[in-house]
Amino acid sequence: MSNKQRDENELVLVPLGGAGEIGMNIYLYGYGPKKNRQWLMVDVGLTFPGPEEPGIELIFPDISFLQDDHNHLVAIVLTHAHEDHLGALTELWPMLRAPVYATPFANALLQGKIASYGTREEFEVTEMPLGSRFDIGPFDLEYVGMTHSIPEPNALVIRTPEGTIFHSGDWKIDPEPVVGALVDEKRLLEIGEEGVDVLICDSTNVFKEGHSISEGEVAKSLAKIIKNAPQRVIVTAFSSNVARIKAVALAAKAADRYIVVAGLSLWRVITAAKETGHLPDDIDFLDQDQYAHLDRKDIVLLCTGSQGENRAALARIAKGEHHRIKFAAGDMVIFSSFTIPGNERSVGGLLNDLSDGGIEIVTVANELVHASGHPQRDELKQLYKWLKPRSLIPMHGEFRHLREHRKFAGENDISRSALMTNGEVMRLLPLDHKDGPLIKIDEVPTGRWYLDGKTISIKHEQPMRDRRKLAFVGLVVATIVLDEEDNEILDLLIDIKGIPAEISEKKPLKEVIDITIEGTLKSLPKKKRRSVETASEAVRRAVRAEIYRLWGKKPECIIHLSRV
Repeated sequence: MSNKQRDENELVLVPLGGAGEIGMNIYLYGYGPKKNRQWLMVDVGLTFPGPEEPGIELIFPDISFLQDDHNHLVAIVLTHAHEDHLGALTELWPMLRAPVYATPFANALLQGKIASYGTREEFEVTEMPLGSRFDIGPFDLEYVGMTHSIPEPNALVIRTPEGTIFHSGDWKIDPEPVVGALVDEKRLLEIGEEGVDVLICDSTNVFKEGHSISEGEVAKSLAKIIKNAPQRVIVTAFSSNVARIKAVALAAKAADRYIVVAGLSLWRVITAAKETGHLPDDIDFLDQDQYAHLDRKDIVLLCTGSQGENRAALARIAKGEHHRIKFAAGDMVIFSSFTIPGNERSVGGLLNDLSDGGIEIVTVANELVHASGHPQRDELKQLYKWLKPRSLIPMHGEFRHLREHRKFAGENDISRSALMTNGEVMRLLPLDHKDGPLIKIDEVPTGRWYLDGKTISIKHEQPMRDRRKLAFVGLVVATIVLDEEDNEILDLLIDIKGIPAEISEKKPLKEVIDITIEGTLKSLPKKKRRSVETASEAVRRAVRAEIYRLWGKKPECIIHLSRV
């Protein structure tokens, strides 16, 4: 390679998701000259829809930037098995068509997901041992073991001829993780001595002082609560938290209780964890079919639904709609989780349903029953000391987290840093580039794609607007058949959705609409009445206006007019 060619090579970072938001993580590292870069994708995550996206199943990052150039995508490397890091892979892989690499638990959970839900197209995953180092294209990659709220969380060291990047993934420093090994401090120190040019780092808990709570502390607290509970105990937690599953199972065993599991996602995680050695084989998890045959005081039920999801086990049980599981007054439900922002209303409704049934509720507000999987300020300081990074780009957080992380790093002797948003192209290396380090040099298309039923919807704005509007104002559909000769109404069918019948006290709403349509058509001059488009629009406006007069809202109106 000539010096001139060497000078043209650079390493860039392009987040397509995860910058300025928590979730939907997908990061592209590109190496080479601008017109001939080879790309490495780290994680392919998703996020979940809120009330503003009615009818949507899942939300994916926009990957159109790579669609026309996927041959230059040399690999997809997964850091861990959370849905916001690998959940979009089964849907998006056919558009990417690159080799996939993962450690054993992530692969096992991914295969379980594929077996349960299928995939658009089959693909293979290359399973890599923990701590492995491997070359892909121009990238020298190394998995480094961290701790988090799921087994086998990995940081990724990305080495290139221009320098070294440390991509932290999701992590914390847990001295007692319950499942898996401790953070590989020895290897982190060695990497720090080798030299880290840029640290790409989790920012989720940067506002929190001190050190995060250990999973071991939560396990001890759960064991005490379960042992002292007078009746049934129900624990709901994130299904991917194998340490929490293990802690609850061991607490049940210590209290001479059976552990019963309700929820497909929990079973999928338990199966993957046993396959990869993260749960011992001597823990017997019972199926929900056995729940009714056990004495009330002998049960610990582990179930899905900590975020108030309508179709999850806990919500159906609380509403009395579960066909196998019932609660009784005096039972205890432990919410071993935080409420994800945006889920407050659904969780609040679930808490009210449980309370109305006389259920004792335990949350993080009154007991130590959950711990975050992300680093607080003392842990960030410790990682800085181990790695001694020359520069920092905060990632995995909302903008307030990213700004605070940048400020905090500056207070801890990391003077060179930059903020990024999704779609920005940032030059990371070489740090001594003539135009300066950590410089934004381009932008690529970015945004959100929606899984709508079985279809990935790219042009989604109009359907979403229509659905939101229909949810607010309802719908009127009128089918009108006119006589071709004298324009008299031969038939009229009216369908109403989402509009209260009580808006008219004197007449049924259909009769009000019927009179409005007849009056409008009769009032039109013959020439306008003969025009289907003109007559249809006049009727639509008149119906909306009449309902607005009575109700104060203008519904969506669809008019079908034909002549015979």
